[in-house]
Amino acid sequence: MTMQNRSIRGFTLLEVLVAVLIFSLGLMGLAGLLAVSVKTNHAAYMRTQATFLAQGMADRMRANVLGLWKNSYNLTTTAPLVFPQAAPATTCSSGSCTYADVATRDLAVWQQQLAQFLPSPTAMIACATTQTPTTDQMLSLPPYSGTCEMQITWGDVSNVASKTNNSETVSFDWVFQP
Repeated sequence: MTMQNRSIRGFTLLEVLVAVLIFSLGLMGLAGLLAVSVKTNHAAYMRTQATFLAQGMADRMRANVLGLWKNSYNLTTTAPLVFPQAAPATTCSSGSCTYADVATRDLAVWQQQLAQFLPSPTAMIACATTQTPTTDQMLSLPPYSGTCEMQITWGDVSNVASKTNNSETVSFDWVFQP
């Protein structure tokens, strides 16, 4: 009878060790799932920021139709923007701003926002019209008849599993009619 009790006790200990092993494997799987969840959540947040900033710039462009017609919103940045940047060159506080002054200020504010909310951003705006209005038409502010392409690129630093420490670049491309 004593032999039987000893073998049962050892078998119970083996069952506990197997249960702990299975439980720990499950916890490691959950930890991996949590890491992937945080990474994808951060990537979605950055894409939301880029979308919001692009929509804000498109609204500024719609408000300054003359600036659109005169191609004042075309922009290309090749070096990543950094925050904080210098204040916009044109403040337009005197009340006598031209369409080009408004476009310059809009672009400067937008670049500041890009640098503040996205890591290492670059931006490009290219507008092309299908027709050129006459001077009389310009005074009546016709709607812009062309399309604009906006591209915002930023560095995705959420890839912490990479051993090379290189960040991937993510791009938001949008073709729209202001």
